[in-house]
Amino acid sequence: MRGMRHSESRCGGGYEDHYGVGRHGRWGKHRHGHGRHGGRGDMGSGDMMRAGRMLAQGDLRLLALALIAEQPRHGYEIIKVLEDKTGGWYAPSPGVVYPTLTYLEEASYVTAQADGAKKLYTITAEGRAYLEENRDFVDALLERLEAVGERAQEYRNRDDDRPKVPRLVRSALENLRDVAEERLKKDPDAEAKVVEILARAAGELKKS
Repeated sequence: MRGMRHSESRCGGGYEDHYGVGRHGRWGKHRHGHGRHGGRGDMGSGDMMRAGRMLAQGDLRLLALALIAEQPRHGYEIIKVLEDKTGGWYAPSPGVVYPTLTYLEEASYVTAQADGAKKLYTITAEGRAYLEENRDFVDALLERLEAVGERAQEYRNRDDDRPKVPRLVRSALENLRDVAEERLKKDPDAEAKVVEILARAAGELKKS
């Protein structure tokens, strides 16, 4: 493991969903009980990436190492910092973060010191060297996170400016979206039919 460049440590370079899906499940949707931000809705098609597509395997290792390089951190702090940087739209689960920290410790990139019931992780000289080898890539990852956070704030501000939607109406809209998504999962070719039904419903609302 030691001395490997990031591109060599990706196990084939593929993307793995478990590195992206955190407490909030997916980018842009915070329903199904996954987080504190339920019902905020999509952040725009194409604008926000699914969490599972955001981080390639190993990217979280570099992000965690970069955060630990700033100051010694506990695992939960890493989760919180990433959540804060993205405006609440991405938070890796403990089941992803702690194995990542174990990997960094086994690679001698960090040391772990008992701090009560928790572990405090500190970067090593070898970890700093590895981080510097991948500095450009790490900076690009951090910029991406911050850009997502800025976009999240923009959408949050936009939502705040909108008239409040009654709870029952909001629930009905979420149910409609769930049903539409389920139909498309079963039959991807039904897109035109789904659009037709939604357009008809919108037309009826305009007339009423």
